[in-house]
Amino acid sequence: AEEVRFLTAAKLFELGKISSGKAAKLAGLDRVSFLEKLGHYKVPAINIQAEEIDREIEAVKSLK
Repeated sequence: AEEVRFLTAAKLFELGKISSGKAAKLAGLDRVSFLEKLGHYKVPAINIQAEEIDREIEAVKSLK
């Protein structure tokens, strides 16, 4: 049951449906432990889409 909760939380996080904090809570872990455990399952701990990266790059360019 514990692993099913973790895997459910990891998948919801991976899909961008919930934050890492909420996923950790769902999994019954603290946030850091949850993020570390993601690596054991080859799930990226950073969940950012291409569009978000483009917006971030444009925001940095506008600071110059």
